[in-house]
Order: sequence, then C-alpha cells, then structure tokens
Amino acid sequence: MSVLTKICGLTTPGALDAALDGGADFVGAVSFPKSPRHLELIAAAALFERARGRARVVAVTADADDALLTEIALILRPDLVQLHGSETPEQAARAGLLTGAGIIKALPVRTADDVASAAAFEPVVDWLMFDAKPPEGAALPGGVGAAFDWALLAGRAFARPWFLAGGLSPDNLAEAVRITGAPAVDVSSGVESAPGVKDPGRIAAFLEAARSA
Repeated sequence: MSVLTKICGLTTPGALDAALDGGADFVGAVSFPKSPRHLELIAAAALFERARGRARVVAVTADADDALLTEIALILRPDLVQLHGSETPEQAARAGLLTGAGIIKALPVRTADDVASAAAFEPVVDWLMFDAKPPEGAALPGGVGAAFDWALLAGRAFARPWFLAGGLSPDNLAEAVRITGAPAVDVSSGVESAPGVKDPGRIAAFLEAARSA
C-alpha cells in the first residue's frame, strides 16, 4: 500500500501542477518570512486555488501569533495548518480553534525523548510530523535537508496519523518507509534544484517512489 504524500514549500504553478499531476495528497504553502519558500498570503491563495478538490492544502508556519493565524484562515483557507515552531500543546489547540482547520504539529527529533514528546500533542492535533532537529543556531526550523535516525520510529505506534519528514528524497524514500513504517511522508528540499526552487522532475520521481514504497 502506498504512503500518503505531501509536497511542501510550493511557490510556482509549474511546481504545484507537478505535485497535483503526480497525485500528491497534500500540498504546502509556507508562511514564514525567513524561509526561501515563503509566499505572501494573497499570492499563496491565488496559487493554491488550483489545488482545491485535488489535494489538501496545508499552510505551514512557525510560532505564528493569533493575528497571523486568523489571516491564514481568512485568506488562504487551508484544510490544515502545520505548526513548525516551538508551539506548546495549548497553542496548538488554540490554533485549531482560531483557524477552524486541522492541525499538524511538527516535532524536531534527535533522540528518543524527542519522539516521546508527541504524547502531549496527541489529544489536541490531527496529525503529527517527525522532522529532523535543526543544528544549534539554525535560522530555519525545518526544510534544511537533514535526516534523523529513522530507527527511533521503528515499531512505534501513535494515537494520531503522522508524517515522516527531514532529508527525504526520491532515492531514500523506500528505505525510510521500510524502517519507520510511516503512513505519510513530507518533502521539501529533497525535490529542489536550489533552496526554494522546486524541480518538477524530482517531484514526479518522489511521488512515483511513494507509490511503490
């Protein structure tokens, strides 16, 4: 059975169409100015309108305040909001109330204790995401192409569905899914030719790999 797929940080019609044509289940728009994949909300809303009914639209942000979360809900109207910062379970619950969207909480992983932190979020989010913890002092909370020890997730079960993220590519996806048993996968930098520049060919290859993973 193929895994569910999310292509994140899409910024152009060509890249979004490659994701949609390849059968991506989720497509992500980043609302985080420090990211090379950041899109202003008006531009994101115009671009991602073409995804309606074909894939679930995910708004990706980090440590957003109430005002930004409200703007995201009103302008982009995402199906889900991905919290990729240092949000607490209480903040995750509030984000769901403010936006009316499903919530994905990304958890940075380096050790088994990081994986265990998911338990606090399971009652208040719809999805979990396990991503590589960025290096100390890194400017971005994700999307840096790093992987973590996938064996930390081997044999684990969670109360919510979850994504595996961090350092995935068309070349290592099958191994990552085999080790972790991930039901869903998320990729951004692994399908780029340069930071923030998606490669339609790599998007297609990733989605093809997911179908046989």
